[in-house]
Amino acid sequence: MTAALPHHLPAWHALALAATHVPHLRDLLQDPQRPARMTAQAAGLTLDYSRQRVTPAVWQSLLDLARQSHLEAQRDAMFRGERINTTEDRAVLHVALRGALDDTPTWSAAISRDVKTQLERMLALAERIRAGDWLGASRKPITDVVAIGIGGSDLGPRMAAQALQRDARPGVRVHFVSNPDAAVLQAVLQGLDPLRTGFVVASKTFTTQETLLNARSARRWLADAGVAQWQRQFVAITSAPDTALALGFDPDLTLAFWDWVGGRYSLWSAIGLPLAIAIGTDAFLQLLEGAHAMDRHFAQAPLAANLPVLMALLGIWQRNFLATPTQLVTSYTAHLALLPSYLQQMDMESNGKGTHADGRAVQAAMGGTGPIVWGGLGIDGQHAYYQLLHQGTHRVAIDFIGTRRSDASLPLADEHQRFNQANMLAQAQALSVGRDAPTTRQLLIDSGLSPAQADRLTPHRSFEGNTASNLIWLDTVTPHSLGALVALYEHKVFCQAAIWQTLAFDQWGVELGKTVANGVLAHLSQGADMPEHTDASTLASLAFLRHAGGTDPASAASQTPPVTAPSAWPA
Repeated sequence: MTAALPHHLPAWHALALAATHVPHLRDLLQDPQRPARMTAQAAGLTLDYSRQRVTPAVWQSLLDLARQSHLEAQRDAMFRGERINTTEDRAVLHVALRGALDDTPTWSAAISRDVKTQLERMLALAERIRAGDWLGASRKPITDVVAIGIGGSDLGPRMAAQALQRDARPGVRVHFVSNPDAAVLQAVLQGLDPLRTGFVVASKTFTTQETLLNARSARRWLADAGVAQWQRQFVAITSAPDTALALGFDPDLTLAFWDWVGGRYSLWSAIGLPLAIAIGTDAFLQLLEGAHAMDRHFAQAPLAANLPVLMALLGIWQRNFLATPTQLVTSYTAHLALLPSYLQQMDMESNGKGTHADGRAVQAAMGGTGPIVWGGLGIDGQHAYYQLLHQGTHRVAIDFIGTRRSDASLPLADEHQRFNQANMLAQAQALSVGRDAPTTRQLLIDSGLSPAQADRLTPHRSFEGNTASNLIWLDTVTPHSLGALVALYEHKVFCQAAIWQTLAFDQWGVELGKTVANGVLAHLSQGADMPEHTDASTLASLAFLRHAGGTDPASAASQTPPVTAPSAWPA
């Protein structure tokens, strides 16, 4: 029997009705007991969702929606290692990378052993590099490590390395390259010593063209500096180790993970090697412990007190019932500057789906699935896009992220911290409560303006408010708290997919662009014919590029080396 679509469930209908008469936040926030009722804690994080436009009746219907969607059963299936990624016939077990629930794994003992083995290999290599014991082809210690990856193979380690840079120790510097624009790699390599530079090439399939192009270019850079034994200065990280070994990578410098680890959930695996090099074994293990603490909470806490469930339900309320298509993640600690970009991939690649798990199309009546996720640092944003938040015409849901303590050592660090906290709270209040026209008019008159002047300016100085937000507090950014925070968002994304009945762990939309690009690239570099179905605009663009170069693809092929596919990696 076909399962009922989300918008056919009784709770969905109750929520749709409730959304037509939900009070303004200005009225909801008059209740002094509301913050106590709408604050929850887990794994060292505190979630204050009192600024959400929910009443007790709405909240009950949201919980009913979770139950009617069999959220708990879907969660338990993931933790058991069932093949919930049905389009790729894979389990989804990134939680296994962080340990076993109360040391009694719900997945197989073999998986636990494999995870432990690869973690120990990865951390041992990281410590070897940190100790200066990774010797290049000239037998000189490697002092700079360039991590080459893209998407999930880059964003997680890069984000965490910046967030935890306080934990980094001098001696070995870690750099990141993802974009295949030659200027990016060149900017990183400038000033580095080829005899002391190592490369970590991370790709799940080891066929990612952007990554292999950057790796090939790095190898050429070494060769031009006289480094013939490139294998000594390259590490491979992949779920297809045989492919890396076939390309000539050293088995002792090849780390593996598994096809049940999605790229955007792979920070916790060997993909985290650059991070482990930067922060060391103890800090990396603390990161895993923080995520594991959130895993335990997600698996065991009742729905009404479960942080990932709370955030998922509030996001669905915003997206599907309050017509809010975008989600802003704004951090008031600079440590988390890259978190919005990381969460953007995690959320939009997971829940940017228009098809339910059973193949039925998501219908307009449902109101959509994953939101547009964006963001940046809060204080910077206040001088940029916050104008639109306050007085623009777009609905935006907001996650504010702040810390209770500063870890900086400047003499005025506490003053900086109070300034950031004050601005975060002020923006949350101003965006939720706003300022109505009568209040604005009276303030203008009180400031000395005439009633006529006040009337003219009142529309421009009034603020609707009613913008809902979550406040997420960390004590400070540590490996443990960062691990818990990232796992919180991972499980939030899972819960939303479970309710929307979409598949969060494939990404076929990513593959289409790559497939088309292969044909265009073959045409540009080798003069190959374009497929018959190529559209007129693409053909015109290709002609424009040929004229700009003063040549056609056939003659260009005689001057330009062919594209290097994995099978054509130089010997």
